[in-house]
Amino acid sequence: MLFTDRDEAGRRLAEVLRKYAADGPVVLGLPRGGVPVAFHVAHALGAPLDVIVVRKLGVPYQPELAFGAIGEGGVRVISDDIVRRGRLSPQDIASVERAEQSELTRRAARYRAGRPQQDLRGRTVIVVDDGIATGATAAAACQVVRAQGATRVVMAAPVAPPDAVARVGAVADEVVCLSTPPGFSSVGQWYRDFSQTPDEEVVSLLAQAVRQPPPATAEEVAVSAAGLHLPGDLTLPPAAQAVVVFAHGSGSSRHSPRNRQVATTLNRAGLGTLLFDLLTPAEEANRANVFDIETLAGRLAEATAWLGTRTSVPIAYFGASTGAAAALAAAASPDSPVYAVVSRGGRPDLAGPHLASVRAPTLLVVGSEDSLVLTLNREAQSRLRCENRLEIVEGATHLFEEPGALQEVSALAEHWFTTHRP
Repeated sequence: MLFTDRDEAGRRLAEVLRKYAADGPVVLGLPRGGVPVAFHVAHALGAPLDVIVVRKLGVPYQPELAFGAIGEGGVRVISDDIVRRGRLSPQDIASVERAEQSELTRRAARYRAGRPQQDLRGRTVIVVDDGIATGATAAAACQVVRAQGATRVVMAAPVAPPDAVARVGAVADEVVCLSTPPGFSSVGQWYRDFSQTPDEEVVSLLAQAVRQPPPATAEEVAVSAAGLHLPGDLTLPPAAQAVVVFAHGSGSSRHSPRNRQVATTLNRAGLGTLLFDLLTPAEEANRANVFDIETLAGRLAEATAWLGTRTSVPIAYFGASTGAAAALAAAASPDSPVYAVVSRGGRPDLAGPHLASVRAPTLLVVGSEDSLVLTLNREAQSRLRCENRLEIVEGATHLFEEPGALQEVSALAEHWFTTHRP
């Protein structure tokens, strides 16, 4: 798995860690590169964000070999076995500790800018880094957090080699890692952009995390389309960066729990959402209407025009099943303002001749076990002339009901809409 940058890695990692939201966790980022990743995790979980400043204590004549680690609050973790085998005297240990304590104090003060350290006693703590190489720093961080009173310690990283995961797993209650490639030489090789994170960015992200944004405003609306007033739900986060219009599929509605789960993820990322019913209840009773792509696309286009009277931000489409075909057909219109399209388990093939006219960057997401729809998506992709990508969610079936499958869809959609926003 290759990550675009730390922001994308953080969003993907956050989806997997959502199960801990109910525990009221504290999220700690390992500076510096782990903090941008942890920022997205904390935001998704609604959790406080802090740094975990740890200094390894290296054997004087072999600094890469750690005989312990220290953390804030006077916490120290010492390996008596390495001290004994390294024949370290109390004076050796004290000398190394003094030097590392000075650097630890300096960094903690720099990053927090006067804010107090989070109290970890009795809490579930999620320690986040941008990747794990040997596991030494991650393991030391977990041990320090445990010594500071955490009752449950979760180590989370986008990528790590299998042996490092095993090493950290010996001291953490759980290790969450998105990718554990066997051919691992460095963390940076798994990122397109692995530029250095400056201290200023760490300080800024920690300050942003303290300022809780006001909640998104949600309202019931009547969407004007085809002379009808179709019921919908419009959610606009403060300073929304874009609005995603959902086109549901056959047998579904604006109340679809799957679409609503994706919409919630988008709202947390600062994107607005509009979920509305493309058909009236009477029209839905006739099954043929569900597959009338031209009618659905026309209504979607009119709903987009209506939405343009309510907000001036860019608009995108998220389509599922037959709704994906309607979204692509509407986006193919020469005057369509839509900047991006995402299809979840969709039937883009039903858009037929419209596919070649779509200009908006299009992401097709299909489960690996949804064989027929996967074949249809590959055929449809070959007819697209716009920027496009086919993402296959391993182990997922048509409705993405498998554990973690819909979370992966949500992360992919969020990334597509945010990175392609004009």
